[in-house]
Amino acid sequence: MTNHPNWNLPDVPSFDLTSPDFTDGGQLPGWARGSDAGGEDRSPALAWSGAPEGTQSYVLTAYDPDAPTGSGFWHWAVSDIPGTVTSLPQGAGTDDALLPEGAIRRRNEFGSDTFLGAAPPAGHGPHRYFFTLSALDVPTLEVPADATPAVVGFMLREHLLGRAQLVGIQETPGS
Repeated sequence: MTNHPNWNLPDVPSFDLTSPDFTDGGQLPGWARGSDAGGEDRSPALAWSGAPEGTQSYVLTAYDPDAPTGSGFWHWAVSDIPGTVTSLPQGAGTDDALLPEGAIRRRNEFGSDTFLGAAPPAGHGPHRYFFTLSALDVPTLEVPADATPAVVGFMLREHLLGRAQLVGIQETPGS
């Protein structure tokens, strides 16, 4: 597992991203698995600190670079998280009432705008799930409503001030 989702991204200052639900490099909770994989498709709680000065908004993505697709698999994306926000509660990936005002959920690989839990295919070994929080110098990211996370990532590059990352691991059945 040498592929890393940041290999071609700009170098920017880092800041802290944590979760009370799992540690960096640790196992994701069972409820964060996909519903088809015995979980609840529930996003973990996330908290951050130390964002760069001038941060006006954030974009959050959840990405599996180990998916056997040739391009990885986007599980979740949220843009326009206000720069004054420092956390998201557990379940914010499926419940708009848990998102801060102005935040916009974006499409995942299945075309839904909700958090899609971890569900690596059997026999592929453990998968890494990169929760990435990008700090931006604009209050909103101007992207089409149906933009994929890859397009969101492309569009945020010119506004990127900093990046925080937290990686969860999910074992696969039969590995």
